Amino acid sequence: MAVVLSLILTIIPALTPSRAATGVNSVSEAMPGASAFPNALRTQLAKTLNAKSADYVPRTRNLSPSGAPLYTNRLLLETSPYLQQHAHNPVNWFPWGDEAFETARELGRPVLVSIGYSTCHWCHVMEEESFEDPVVAEYLNANFIAVKVDREVRPDVDAIYMAAIHAMGVSGGWPLNVWVTPDRKPFYGATYFPPKATGGRPSFRQALEAIAAQYATKHDDIVQQAEQLAAHLKQSLSGTAVGQSAPVPAEAIATVVRFFTDNSDDTWGGLNRAPKFPSSLPTRLMLRYAHRTGETLPVKVANLALERMAAGGIHDQIGGGFHRYSTDTKWLVPHFEKMLYDNALLIQDYVEAWQKTGLEQYANVAKKTLRYVAKELTAPGGGFYSATDADSKNFHGETEEGFFFSWTPAEIEAAIGSDKARVVYAYYGVTSTGNFEGRNLFRTWRSDEDVAAELGINTKTLHQTLDASRGTLYEVRAKRPAPLLDDKVLVGWNGLMISAFARAGFAFNDRDLVTRAGTAATFILDNMRIDGRLARVYMDGAVSGPAFLEDYAFFIKALLDLYEASPKARWLDEAISLQNILDQHYADTVSGGYYQTADDGEQLIAREKPDRDGAIPSGNSIAALNLLRLYHYTTKAVYLERAEMLFSAFARELRTGTTAASEMYIALDFMLDTAKEIIVVTTGPGPDLDAMLAPLRTTFMPNRVVSIVTEGTDLDEHAKRAPILKGKRALGGKATAYVCENRVCKFPTDSPDVFAKQISKINPYAFESESSKTGP
Repeated sequence: MAVVLSLILTIIPALTPSRAATGVNSVSEAMPGASAFPNALRTQLAKTLNAKSADYVPRTRNLSPSGAPLYTNRLLLETSPYLQQHAHNPVNWFPWGDEAFETARELGRPVLVSIGYSTCHWCHVMEEESFEDPVVAEYLNANFIAVKVDREVRPDVDAIYMAAIHAMGVSGGWPLNVWVTPDRKPFYGATYFPPKATGGRPSFRQALEAIAAQYATKHDDIVQQAEQLAAHLKQSLSGTAVGQSAPVPAEAIATVVRFFTDNSDDTWGGLNRAPKFPSSLPTRLMLRYAHRTGETLPVKVANLALERMAAGGIHDQIGGGFHRYSTDTKWLVPHFEKMLYDNALLIQDYVEAWQKTGLEQYANVAKKTLRYVAKELTAPGGGFYSATDADSKNFHGETEEGFFFSWTPAEIEAAIGSDKARVVYAYYGVTSTGNFEGRNLFRTWRSDEDVAAELGINTKTLHQTLDASRGTLYEVRAKRPAPLLDDKVLVGWNGLMISAFARAGFAFNDRDLVTRAGTAATFILDNMRIDGRLARVYMDGAVSGPAFLEDYAFFIKALLDLYEASPKARWLDEAISLQNILDQHYADTVSGGYYQTADDGEQLIAREKPDRDGAIPSGNSIAALNLLRLYHYTTKAVYLERAEMLFSAFARELRTGTTAASEMYIALDFMLDTAKEIIVVTTGPGPDLDAMLAPLRTTFMPNRVVSIVTEGTDLDEHAKRAPILKGKRALGGKATAYVCENRVCKFPTDSPDVFAKQISKINPYAFESESSKTGP
């Protein structure tokens, strides 16, 4: 379609594969609807594009006959994979920053802030349908300033504008498109817009035209509306009201657990609705509640969810790991992104379920997921990548969601032969018609015994055949075009995965897992700090972006988990040091809790104090537990006081049994318990230490702190940070355990059996009435 250009923007033409040797080619200008770039920016863009490797493939359909991108914008200069995906759109994208908003002010235009992330399927759809369309881009460029934001790099910006559309009565999601004034104050927003009006939803072009017209004719009204909304956001997100002094009772935990047991899907597990997210059912909270009350229903509900998820298509049966969520009630057809944080949290779910129930199937799922992360999401140096995309190319080179993970019977037989294929078909439910767009997603809904009986083989032969087949199918699948890898390293998400490796490694007595956790922690400590403070993002050898509350909270938790699994004084030292920074720059010293952003960071229209646990826990929920653990290690009352202030800040919501604070209830459960302080003193590695640690590894005992030290200078060094260690020694030269509560210890023992009994003691909740319990 011919495009009439009213204004032009820079176009950087194709450079030949030998461009690095020939230097920067000249830059012509022809981009729809926007003024030309300054010479300095044009030169910088040309230099950056010229430096790309010969196999660089521009992500755009707007290409010259030679395959060069017709359009290039400022996002080429950014490191974020998501922003890089939009670098060759005909839209004149700006990254988030003062330049964009100053330009909007000078031109008198509204700003479109479009927020997404690199593995977001509907973000890709809207890009292809609208942002890649030169006609749409021309109108957008001529009437708006367009800003792209990676929500994973700037969760603070995302949270504000997500809250804005919620305040407008709009359901949230991504892509998130919000129109704001040059003062960054929102006045309209929505998520995905189709290219053509459908189902009562306007097309993106129609939305742009309506907003531009309203902004021109009702400018003052829009500004006033934006001011009012910004004031509301500032008040609602910052949580500036003084907290309540009365403690939150255990009844609040009972209320939230009762909600989940009452609303669970009794057949397929999880909540009784679709789509289903793994995080929507707080299995770890339910296991804790059952542990303290003796009730069986929460364990039953948690077990069913974990079993059904592991058996469904949301679980990659061949390669390991979990997809982001299920589109149906059966956990069969997922949305195919694989996120680091989902897998980190699920590993911990399955480890704790194994400790609580002793079911080996949970340990197997956790180990398989850890192997997947180690193999596919581990960066050079030991950090962890962020995610893989939902979309991949099919055999015809067309983008298709989930194709990489699906199979036909013919593909399976070609890979492993007819005899093994017969076993795979039966075990994984493979049919000629398929269960996903004519193809098959593997699921395991039948027992091993039933499948073996149907095939006329024993279970040992079944397992051997499946093991061999999975390995071959994995190798064959690896030859397909893989989903995009988002290879940025985020401190917070790495913290979650370090915790997963450390906790699983300790529970399973697997030193390799613990070593991986330590390597990742060392990578962050050595590479992701600027002037002693964390930087959120590591990408292409450089760090960038401010660190947020979640980065500090998740990484501090990781260091404490690592200290329990690999007792090096450095881990505790670094946790204390980072907590000091968090207290200095993020704490609300008046009302309690922590802000998402630092006091010396960018000043947005609101300073959020996160209080909602979603797919990722809120930083305040994890910070609360960190403070309590640090208090028990260091005996410093200031940590306990800050934890009490934090609970006070969110007490009103917590008392209601809100379902949006499951991780904070886990911290509250710790607070309402008498946490065990466990010290094991040894003279060195040996059978006596292995025997002593065995019950500690397998016992479900979440409310505890653990320190394992070697008698002598090692113990003395640790005791400088953790006074609870003072005076402890290995009796008779044998590994000796001390189980303490509030620094009052039971008689020390060198008997694993006695130690197991000591740590098995459970402190029940102090309910005000028996009616608070959820059921049997």
